[in-house]
Amino acid sequence: MNLTRWLRRLVPIVLSLTLLVTACSSAPSKYDQVQKDTTGFKAPAAVAKEAEQGSTFNKFFPKQGLGYEVVPSQEKKGFAEYKLKQDGVTLAMFSINDTISLPAAAAKYQDATETIAGYPAVNQGTTATGLLVNNRYQVKVLSRDQSFTQADRVAWLQKFDLEGLAELEGFEEPVGAETDAQSGAIKAKKAAAKDVEPGTKLPPPQTAPAEPGSIPELVPQPAS
Repeated sequence: MNLTRWLRRLVPIVLSLTLLVTACSSAPSKYDQVQKDTTGFKAPAAVAKEAEQGSTFNKFFPKQGLGYEVVPSQEKKGFAEYKLKQDGVTLAMFSINDTISLPAAAAKYQDATETIAGYPAVNQGTTATGLLVNNRYQVKVLSRDQSFTQADRVAWLQKFDLEGLAELEGFEEPVGAETDAQSGAIKAKKAAAKDVEPGTKLPPPQTAPAEPGSIPELVPQPAS
């Protein structure tokens, strides 16, 4: 009699525990819900698989010398960055990035009215100047010190190996490409630029002679 009464009391307890365990195991966790919510969005990868490796760009950066250091700062797929330092002070940041992963970065050069070393160029904000090689590779100099002016940015941009960068596979025709008659003059200007001291105010390549000491009047664009 006592055993029967004990079993009657035990059965409800066992059933309750069974239901509780089943409910806990079947309830989705917050992580399961996040995975479910994000599945199917098909968000594009941050870096296109066709982008150049960052290490590919290293050889195109200006070389150090004359009291300046050009120090590696960051490297990843589609991007490489260096610091320009003098006496321990970071004057500027140099970068090359493959805009195949960020078409908007290349689009801002479509309406560029000025060129540097034969390539379309724009100011980005008040501290950065960039140019676009072959509609794909953005080369940018960003001032980190107040003493580093737009004229300095223009001079250092011309010290990159832009011709070498233009020879990478997968390139496109540059925006505003010059005619054959102009190309010889552009190459001469590029060669001359390599011998210009940093800080020298240089005009961009143009058809009309520039006044001594003039610098490009570049169109400001949002930084990217």
